[in-house]
Amino acid sequence: MKNVLASLRSGDWRALLACFLYFDTGFTVWVLYGPLAPFIGKSIAMSPSQQGFLVAVPVLAAAILRVTLGNLYQSAPGKRVALLGVALSAIPVVVLPIMGMMGIQASVPVLMVLGVFLGVGGASFAVALPMAGSNYPPRVQGLVLGLAAAGNIGAVLDGFLFPRLANAYGWELAVGGAVPLLAIAALALYFWANDSGAKSGSARRALVGFTVTVVGLIALVLMVSEGVFGTGKTGVLLLPVMGAALAIAVLPKHYRAVLGERDTWVVMLVYSITFGGFVGMSSYVALLLTNLYQLSKIDAGLFMALLAAIGALVRPIGGLIADRVSGVRALTVLLAVICGADMVFALTTPALPAGIAVLIVLYLAFGMGNGATFQLVPHRWAGRTGLLSGIIGAAGGIGGFYLPVIMGIAKESTGSYQMGFATFAALAGLAFVAVVALRRAWLGWSLRAHDAGATPMHATE
Repeated sequence: MKNVLASLRSGDWRALLACFLYFDTGFTVWVLYGPLAPFIGKSIAMSPSQQGFLVAVPVLAAAILRVTLGNLYQSAPGKRVALLGVALSAIPVVVLPIMGMMGIQASVPVLMVLGVFLGVGGASFAVALPMAGSNYPPRVQGLVLGLAAAGNIGAVLDGFLFPRLANAYGWELAVGGAVPLLAIAALALYFWANDSGAKSGSARRALVGFTVTVVGLIALVLMVSEGVFGTGKTGVLLLPVMGAALAIAVLPKHYRAVLGERDTWVVMLVYSITFGGFVGMSSYVALLLTNLYQLSKIDAGLFMALLAAIGALVRPIGGLIADRVSGVRALTVLLAVICGADMVFALTTPALPAGIAVLIVLYLAFGMGNGATFQLVPHRWAGRTGLLSGIIGAAGGIGGFYLPVIMGIAKESTGSYQMGFATFAALAGLAFVAVVALRRAWLGWSLRAHDAGATPMHATE
């Protein structure tokens, strides 16, 4: 504990707290559709795949917007970028309650558009983490980034608070419960946030790129919803590819060069498993538990809150462990655990107590895996953590998009979730193999950078 406190005193703890609150409230609005999906489904008729798509839209939006928001952070003051993010993510939590009070029924297209703005809350990751890390020395980056990203705990509020509000006042008014949370984050950012990160590039061009991505995403989501890119599942499955292409297209050319590095793609794959699993399952687990075990909507929300709390609270522990043994060693174990836990559900439907136990193990591995992954980023990509946080975070968000979509498709096509879990077990196994194959090279640069107390490595090992 003394070492942890000493580490926190080595930098600006108020700035760290502001970043935590920013990401915490951003995460809360980001996965808001998840615990409310059973309520929304009662008032708006949707198939299982449509429900999966609805809760996945904010996840995908955050994934894509992280790239261009990370690029904006790379060239503009972090405090201003963060306050812009808070303002945009507040749009749905203001609009939906107003519609509810006026007696206007929200349509699926309206929910899709507002889901893109909810995604801006999840995109806070690309700003909160590098801004927090910029206030601390390299030797404690695993702990600091883990603490900042423990804002994942915002999903606990989603599961605990919003189903109760929806049960009492209706789901439209319940959304308004996020307004005071966003206000607190905005005040903390305004008074405490501090950004010591290096800046480069044109802030105006980066802002234009971010705006183009937001507008383009809204257009793409509406076109997919209307079947412009094909009927059935084709358009939904292609949406992340089109969205990612849009975000990459507006990046400066020298930033796109990082996508030519092997390590970038492997870390993206790993994070699509760990963080993608966390956010995707948090968005879908309420539907999973109500359909699989016939739990009430309130009980499913409570279990969601429990699981999200576990995954969020252990993220700093994963970063701390990675500081001690390296993120490479930690990930080899954690990816194997994720693969095994997914396989349990792929092979059988365990009874409720066993199923909850397996989900807890899964969330423990998700949370610690998130911390371990980002312990590697400042060592591998010194001076480019804002950009890489956006790109790698985007991969995590895309993984989180596909999880509820694939689960919904599996349920609708086969009547069970087993095929969905088998798919994600195979992906976790692939990520495990990739990390093991690169273990020696990665240990070389990660341990050298840690021992030197700096983050010098840029080249592909």
